[in-house]
Amino acid sequence: MVFKKTLVIFFLTTALCGFSMAARLYQVGGSAGWTSMGDNDYQDWAANKKFHVGDTLVFHHDYRFHDVKQVTRQDFKSCNVASPIASYYNHHGYDSLTLNRLGHFYFISAFPDHCQAGQKIDILVTPETSSPTPPPLSSPISAASATSSAPSLHLSWTLSVLAFCLLGFAC
Repeated sequence: MVFKKTLVIFFLTTALCGFSMAARLYQVGGSAGWTSMGDNDYQDWAANKKFHVGDTLVFHHDYRFHDVKQVTRQDFKSCNVASPIASYYNHHGYDSLTLNRLGHFYFISAFPDHCQAGQKIDILVTPETSSPTPPPLSSPISAASATSSAPSLHLSWTLSVLAFCLLGFAC
């Protein structure tokens, strides 16, 4: 009987942790995307977010006129694209990457004068807190991204109900 109760507590804890620790998907720049056109303040956009390990950034842009380079802090400050850490460029205009560590990630556009015009962003990845954080303030990329954590939440609850049924507590 003690084993059954322990198993139920384990499944409930797993379900609750899955809900609070879901990774988030962010479209850099919100609905404006990654562009040098208009009045985009990427640092202001990032300041309203809490980024954590496992979150994904999506740079939506016109691939003919924009790209994404990850650079060092020094290269970020000087808009130097000569030796990027990583280059993100595809012919669909959706470059994505998952934040895989704590600390700063620096991104700029390598197209002439774009970085100097403000097409650059400093993303600070901080540790996840134990309390749930509010959803991101940026506009959703699509209906699929708005429900990106739904499958894991559904799986967690399904496993919890299954545990109750198997152990004879419900159903």
